[in-house]
Amino acid sequence: MRVAALTGPALEAALGDVAALRIAVFADWPYLYDGDHAYEAAYLQTYCNAPRAILVGAYDGDSLVGASTGTPLSDHADDFAAAFDGTGIDLSQVFYCAESVLLPACRGHGIGHRFFDQREAHARALGFAKCCFCAVVRPPDHPARPATYRPLDAFWRARGYTPLDGVIAQFNWRDMGQEAETPKPLQFWIKDL
Repeated sequence: MRVAALTGPALEAALGDVAALRIAVFADWPYLYDGDHAYEAAYLQTYCNAPRAILVGAYDGDSLVGASTGTPLSDHADDFAAAFDGTGIDLSQVFYCAESVLLPACRGHGIGHRFFDQREAHARALGFAKCCFCAVVRPPDHPARPATYRPLDAFWRARGYTPLDGVIAQFNWRDMGQEAETPKPLQFWIKDL
Protein backbone atom coordinates (compact mmCIF):
# COMPACT_ATOMS: atom_id res chain seq x y z
CA MET A 1 0.00 0.00 0.00
CA ARG A 2 1.08 3.54 -0.72
CA VAL A 3 0.62 6.45 1.70
CA ALA A 4 0.76 10.00 0.36
CA ALA A 5 0.25 13.47 1.82
CA LEU A 6 -2.20 15.53 -0.21
CA THR A 7 -2.69 19.28 -0.10
CA GLY A 8 -4.30 21.83 -2.43
CA PRO A 9 -5.94 20.43 -5.61
CA ALA A 10 -4.93 16.82 -4.83
CA LEU A 11 -6.67 17.10 -1.45
CA GLU A 12 -9.79 18.52 -3.07
CA ALA A 13 -9.90 15.76 -5.70
CA ALA A 14 -9.89 13.04 -3.00
CA LEU A 15 -12.70 14.44 -0.83
CA GLY A 16 -15.53 12.43 -2.42
CA ASP A 17 -13.69 9.20 -1.64
CA VAL A 18 -12.85 10.44 1.88
CA ALA A 19 -16.56 11.11 2.51
CA ALA A 20 -17.45 7.56 1.49
CA LEU A 21 -14.69 6.17 3.74
CA ARG A 22 -15.85 8.25 6.72
CA ILE A 23 -19.41 6.99 6.33
CA ALA A 24 -18.30 3.35 5.99
CA VAL A 25 -15.71 3.27 8.78
CA PHE A 26 -17.54 5.45 11.29
CA ALA A 27 -20.66 3.26 10.98
CA ASP A 28 -18.80 0.72 13.13
CA TRP A 29 -18.10 0.81 16.86
CA PRO A 30 -17.39 3.06 18.66
CA TYR A 31 -18.81 5.87 16.47
CA LEU A 32 -21.94 4.09 15.16
CA TYR A 33 -22.36 7.11 12.85
CA ASP A 34 -25.33 7.04 10.48
CA GLY A 35 -23.56 9.09 7.83
CA ASP A 36 -25.01 11.61 5.45
CA HIS A 37 -23.32 12.49 2.14
CA ALA A 38 -24.52 16.11 2.16
CA TYR A 39 -23.11 16.68 5.65
CA GLU A 40 -19.84 14.99 4.67
CA ALA A 41 -19.43 17.17 1.58
CA ALA A 42 -19.95 20.35 3.62
CA TYR A 43 -17.70 19.20 6.48
CA LEU A 44 -14.84 18.13 4.22
CA GLN A 45 -15.02 21.36 2.24
CA THR A 46 -13.50 23.05 5.29
CA TYR A 47 -10.22 21.30 4.41
CA CYS A 48 -10.25 22.88 0.96
CA ASN A 49 -10.77 26.28 2.55
CA ALA A 50 -7.91 25.81 5.04
CA PRO A 51 -4.55 26.46 3.34
CA ARG A 52 -2.60 24.71 6.13
CA ALA A 53 -4.71 21.55 6.07
CA ILE A 54 -3.39 18.13 5.13
CA LEU A 55 -4.99 14.91 3.95
CA VAL A 56 -2.94 11.74 4.18
CA GLY A 57 -4.32 9.05 1.87
CA ALA A 58 -3.65 5.32 1.95
CA TYR A 59 -3.97 3.67 -1.45
CA ASP A 60 -4.24 0.07 -2.53
CA GLY A 61 -3.35 0.49 -6.19
CA ASP A 62 -5.48 3.45 -7.28
CA SER A 63 -8.17 2.91 -4.64
CA LEU A 64 -8.29 5.11 -1.56
CA VAL A 65 -8.66 2.68 1.37
CA GLY A 66 -7.80 5.05 4.20
CA ALA A 67 -7.53 8.74 4.97
CA SER A 68 -6.41 10.97 7.77
CA THR A 69 -6.88 14.71 7.99
CA GLY A 70 -5.39 17.55 9.97
CA THR A 71 -5.59 21.31 10.25
CA PRO A 72 -4.72 23.99 12.79
CA LEU A 73 -7.00 23.71 15.81
CA SER A 74 -7.86 27.39 15.37
CA ASP A 75 -9.69 26.38 12.15
CA HIS A 76 -12.10 24.51 14.45
CA ALA A 77 -12.18 27.08 17.24
CA ASP A 78 -15.96 27.44 17.09
CA ASP A 79 -16.35 23.70 17.69
CA PHE A 80 -13.66 23.19 20.32
CA ALA A 81 -12.93 26.46 22.14
CA ALA A 82 -15.36 25.73 24.97
CA ALA A 83 -13.72 22.36 25.67
CA PHE A 84 -10.34 24.08 26.13
CA ASP A 85 -11.61 26.88 28.39
CA GLY A 86 -9.49 27.12 31.51
CA THR A 87 -6.65 24.91 30.23
CA GLY A 88 -4.24 27.75 29.49
CA ILE A 89 -3.42 26.09 26.16
CA ASP A 90 -2.88 28.56 23.32
CA LEU A 91 -5.07 27.09 20.55
CA SER A 92 -3.02 28.91 17.91
CA GLN A 93 -0.09 26.62 18.82
CA VAL A 94 -2.02 23.36 18.44
CA PHE A 95 -2.45 21.29 15.28
CA TYR A 96 -5.61 19.17 15.22
CA CYS A 97 -5.28 15.62 13.90
CA ALA A 98 -8.89 15.09 12.91
CA GLU A 99 -10.21 11.78 11.62
CA SER A 100 -8.31 8.66 10.67
CA VAL A 101 -10.34 6.11 8.77
CA LEU A 102 -9.03 2.87 7.30
CA LEU A 103 -10.97 -0.04 5.87
CA PRO A 104 -10.84 -3.04 8.24
CA ALA A 105 -9.12 -5.32 5.69
CA CYS A 106 -6.20 -2.85 5.48
CA ARG A 107 -5.49 -2.56 9.21
CA GLY A 108 -2.50 -4.02 11.01
CA HIS A 109 0.11 -2.88 8.48
CA GLY A 110 1.40 0.27 10.19
CA ILE A 111 -0.83 2.68 8.26
CA GLY A 112 -2.11 4.28 11.50
CA HIS A 113 1.47 5.15 12.47
CA ARG A 114 2.14 6.57 9.03
CA PHE A 115 -1.00 8.72 9.30
CA PHE A 116 0.27 10.22 12.56
CA ASP A 117 3.86 10.52 11.28
CA GLN A 118 2.81 12.56 8.26
CA ARG A 119 0.38 14.81 10.11
CA GLU A 120 2.87 15.48 12.91
CA ALA A 121 5.63 16.24 10.38
CA HIS A 122 3.27 18.65 8.61
CA ALA A 123 2.45 20.34 11.94
CA ARG A 124 6.15 20.68 12.82
CA ALA A 125 6.91 22.15 9.39
CA LEU A 126 4.20 24.76 10.03
CA GLY A 127 5.74 25.63 13.40
CA PHE A 128 3.12 24.14 15.74
CA ALA A 129 4.16 23.21 19.30
CA LYS A 130 1.50 20.56 19.96
CA CYS A 131 -0.78 18.06 18.24
CA CYS A 132 -4.14 16.90 19.52
CA PHE A 133 -7.07 14.77 18.50
CA CYS A 134 -10.33 13.70 20.09
CA ALA A 135 -12.10 10.35 20.31
CA VAL A 136 -15.65 9.42 21.21
CA VAL A 137 -16.25 8.08 24.71
CA ARG A 138 -18.82 5.32 24.98
CA PRO A 139 -19.93 3.61 28.21
CA PRO A 140 -18.24 0.22 28.74
CA ASP A 141 -21.65 -1.46 29.03
CA HIS A 142 -23.05 0.02 25.79
CA PRO A 143 -25.21 -2.68 24.15
CA ALA A 144 -23.53 -2.25 20.74
CA ARG A 145 -19.97 -2.71 22.10
CA PRO A 146 -18.43 -5.78 20.45
CA ALA A 147 -16.98 -8.36 22.83
CA THR A 148 -13.72 -8.30 20.83
CA TYR A 149 -13.31 -4.50 20.87
CA ARG A 150 -9.82 -3.26 21.78
CA PRO A 151 -9.57 0.47 22.56
CA LEU A 152 -6.79 2.40 20.84
CA ASP A 153 -5.55 4.03 24.06
CA ALA A 154 -2.34 1.95 24.15
CA PHE A 155 -1.54 2.90 20.53
CA TRP A 156 -2.10 6.60 21.25
CA ARG A 157 -0.04 6.49 24.46
CA ALA A 158 2.82 4.75 22.62
CA ARG A 159 2.83 7.69 20.21
CA GLY A 160 3.23 10.10 23.14
CA TYR A 161 -0.37 11.32 23.49
CA THR A 162 -2.08 11.69 26.84
CA PRO A 163 -5.71 12.50 27.61
CA LEU A 164 -6.40 16.07 28.67
CA ASP A 165 -8.34 15.82 31.94
CA GLY A 166 -11.76 17.39 31.59
CA VAL A 167 -11.21 18.55 28.01
CA ILE A 168 -14.24 17.01 26.36
CA ALA A 169 -16.13 18.32 23.35
CA GLN A 170 -19.76 17.50 22.63
CA PHE A 171 -20.94 16.64 19.13
CA ASN A 172 -24.31 15.49 17.90
CA TRP A 173 -24.88 12.77 15.36
CA ARG A 174 -27.40 10.04 14.69
CA ASP A 175 -26.33 6.57 15.75
CA MET A 176 -27.06 3.67 13.44
CA GLY A 177 -30.67 2.56 13.93
CA GLN A 178 -31.69 5.71 15.81
CA GLU A 179 -34.25 8.31 14.77
CA ALA A 180 -32.59 11.47 16.08
CA GLU A 181 -29.17 12.93 16.75
CA THR A 182 -27.89 12.75 20.32
CA PRO A 183 -24.85 14.43 21.95
CA LYS A 184 -21.65 12.39 22.24
CA PRO A 185 -18.63 13.24 24.42
CA LEU A 186 -15.25 13.32 22.69
CA GLN A 187 -12.12 13.20 24.86
CA PHE A 188 -9.12 15.26 23.72
CA TRP A 189 -5.61 13.79 23.72
CA ILE A 190 -2.46 15.93 23.24
CA LYS A 191 1.30 15.72 22.82
CA ASP A 192 4.20 18.15 22.51
CA LEU A 193 5.97 18.12 19.18
